[in-house]
Amino acid sequence: MEANDKIVLVGAGNMATALAVALAGAGNAPLAVWSRTSESAQMLADRVGAEWCCDIDALPQADIVIISIVDSALRQVTAQVARKYPDAIILHTAGSIPMSALHESGANRYGVLYPMQTVNKTNVVPLNDVTVFIEGSDNDVTAHVERLARTISNKVVYATSEQRCSLHVAAVFACNFSNAVYNMAAEILEKNGLPFESMLPLIDEAARKMHTLSPREAQTGPAKRGDSNVMNAHKAMLDDELSAIYSQLSDYIKKRNRL
Repeated sequence: MEANDKIVLVGAGNMATALAVALAGAGNAPLAVWSRTSESAQMLADRVGAEWCCDIDALPQADIVIISIVDSALRQVTAQVARKYPDAIILHTAGSIPMSALHESGANRYGVLYPMQTVNKTNVVPLNDVTVFIEGSDNDVTAHVERLARTISNKVVYATSEQRCSLHVAAVFACNFSNAVYNMAAEILEKNGLPFESMLPLIDEAARKMHTLSPREAQTGPAKRGDSNVMNAHKAMLDDELSAIYSQLSDYIKKRNRL
């Protein structure tokens, strides 16, 4: 990163917080934080020693503006940011929105800074070992975004908007859907007076195996073995909704096991 880069952060949610903390840890905290609500803006700004405001036009001058807000508001807010910062590099952090959305909203120099991680502002995860996927509107912007990304992560990879959308879909399966399955397990255990904590060593070991085995190699269980007696007994214990999910996932495992 250039020594005189001035960064402004538009947003104060989960990803915005993770980025602000990471940038501050790298010695380049945002100069200011914007949010629609003063409470959110001030909370994050105080955390990293920045100014805060709820008016984009009141933000200070900047070389880089990082927009990290809900996808549905991105284009509208980008249009305001682009009018305020016609010469700055404007970045978004969304997985499923193409980089072109920034240009369509009026940005002249623009790109993407997308850390592949689930984040929560109450428990910020360090980004230094998280892969950050980047994209830029031209070679100069791409190089600048790469320098920025390397201040917060050891792993920086270029990805097109199409590739990043695939990453986002994969992340939904790997993280959001797996969490939903954990919730199903918790409901089954709760109905039978058992603690979900008993699953934690199993979950931890399953995740650990992903570091040394492919998901297909690591697959175990009755569907992998083709044990229909066990599967039928399991489904008989479940309500209609969970039984249908169990059948569909088991069929998926059986089909992939035959490939």
